[in-house]
Amino acid sequence: MVRLSGRLGVPHPQVFSTPTSIMAAFGPIGEQSTHLKRVNPGSVSLSQVAQLDRVASDVLGGRITPEAGIERLDDIEAAPPLFGPVITTLAFALSSGAVARFLGGSWHEILAAVLIGLATGLVAAVGSRWQALGDVFEPVAAFVASFLAGVLSARVFAFSTYTATVAGLIVLIPGFTLTIAIRELSTRHLSSGTARLFAATVTFLGIIFGVALGNRISAWLAGSPPPVPDLPSLPGWSMLIAAVLAGTAFSVILEAEAKDFPWVILASLIAVLAGRIGTQLLGLELGGFVGALLVGVAGNLFARLRKRPSMVMLVPGILMLVPGTFGFRSLSALLDAQVVPAVQTGFRMILTAVALVSGLLFADIISPNRRIG
Repeated sequence: MVRLSGRLGVPHPQVFSTPTSIMAAFGPIGEQSTHLKRVNPGSVSLSQVAQLDRVASDVLGGRITPEAGIERLDDIEAAPPLFGPVITTLAFALSSGAVARFLGGSWHEILAAVLIGLATGLVAAVGSRWQALGDVFEPVAAFVASFLAGVLSARVFAFSTYTATVAGLIVLIPGFTLTIAIRELSTRHLSSGTARLFAATVTFLGIIFGVALGNRISAWLAGSPPPVPDLPSLPGWSMLIAAVLAGTAFSVILEAEAKDFPWVILASLIAVLAGRIGTQLLGLELGGFVGALLVGVAGNLFARLRKRPSMVMLVPGILMLVPGTFGFRSLSALLDAQVVPAVQTGFRMILTAVALVSGLLFADIISPNRRIG
């Protein structure tokens, strides 16, 4: 906004943004014209990010007028979702099955996670059309996932309900929001960072409440799940297949343009491979630093070479590394009055988030992001 103000001849721009508002002031101190825009935080749409990037570049480059840019912004805002509810729901199921493999699940956990992810996608589809459900989407989806996991494990086939539930809810767990909050706090954007941090905390609490309620009701109706069977682990190469499938699913969920699908999949592969290498070198909590560093460098190089926003690769890559499962486990332990394990797991979550943020900041030093225009 500051660069656009300079291009349009608007004097002395000052911009302040939070997740729910944008304030902009123009003119010398004492004679400023101040504007406030109230906004609602929404989901990430990589296609809209790419289109907004093109509009800003064209206006800054003088290829279109500001009036034409405003018309294109209105068209972008009014456009329907890139993918329909059926494809998006299937993508939820596909991503959940892939994440179950990342969490070390067997075929039982993968199958259960696919079914749970399908249910989560259905709740999301209904919530997008029914405002009342959309306002409590995370707790309701967590309840449905936990209830379904408990009933399937008790009455159909035995599996780790924890692994399947986390995998089925992975798209909802706000690990990415937590990571962005830590990054904003690290770069002195204190108001926005604090707001995102508490938003992530509230979302975590809502998910934990839904999971706890689903566990209780499923145990009451179907009985307690049996012991988890000792099943053979899947081969290592299945991790690469899971990364490709997760990248494909995230391309749909994040509404990437078709030409960006290969780059989203590549970001997922880089995150998985680099994260595994980093874990072997630095340990589980700090291993994300290597993954975030390589994803950040790849995203910045992509932006400079392809003249497109780095978020196309950064968002899906970081989603593969986020510490959301630690936060889920920490709050679950608190619910069970296991204070010491909860504190230990919470600390690991924060340490992992800091490692990811450090990797992204180092990536900006090694390979600076492109300037729009």
